[in-house]
Amino acid sequence: MTTAPRNAPMALRVAPMALRLALIILLAALVLAPGLFEPVFAPIAPVGGPVIYTRSSLLSLSLSHLGLVAAASLASTIVAVTLAILVTRPAGEAFRPLSRSITNIGQTFPPVAVLALAVPALGFGVGPTLVALFLYGLLPIFENAMTGLTTLPPQVLEAARGTGLSRRQRLWQVELPLAAPVILAGIRLSLVIALGTATIGSTVAARTLGEVIIAGLLTSNTAFVLQGGLIVGLFAALLYDAMVQIERRLARRMGRS
Repeated sequence: MTTAPRNAPMALRVAPMALRLALIILLAALVLAPGLFEPVFAPIAPVGGPVIYTRSSLLSLSLSHLGLVAAASLASTIVAVTLAILVTRPAGEAFRPLSRSITNIGQTFPPVAVLALAVPALGFGVGPTLVALFLYGLLPIFENAMTGLTTLPPQVLEAARGTGLSRRQRLWQVELPLAAPVILAGIRLSLVIALGTATIGSTVAARTLGEVIIAGLLTSNTAFVLQGGLIVGLFAALLYDAMVQIERRLARRMGRS
């Protein structure tokens, strides 16, 4: 009678771990051994047409895709968090509306429009894609950083002042660590958006997983479209889960502190 309730918490912990491991194995198989899925994709491939995308290495495309997302997201994070810090200081409050307007640029223009405007200046390839992802990722990080830095407990800030910490010390030792979980939530959202948006980079000759999807659309090969979409979706799901775990651990650590 008492065994089930005792085992329930363990089952609740094991189930997500098992699902996570299954998704990792599925992603690894899709990228490293796509031929294993030929029987799965064959029914939706054109008659007599290729079933598995083999024009480029899926591992190479995946690494290039993730590299673009990482570089753009890192730049977005540095710029957005820096802006949030500046406009939450007394001297920078007047520039808060301007900062919001700047970070809203990426959401105002669709990524395709940004690519079209960037290509004449930067040429085809990685450059326009990085610009589009950078601009598109600014807003969620900036807004979350603003929220995290403006909703800190007043008593904690007062205690930090009382201990004689300078403004810079309060920022690095108190404000940013306390706001980190909220900032990470914005980075998580930005990363997931960038993972999906990066696929359009292939329209301007950037090496991304969008190459597989676009090849499928051009040849009416649904198998290619599903193959590329599944890989991008699995990367997004696993990255989202990893960021959530980091946020939870950081929040628990801040709580204990």
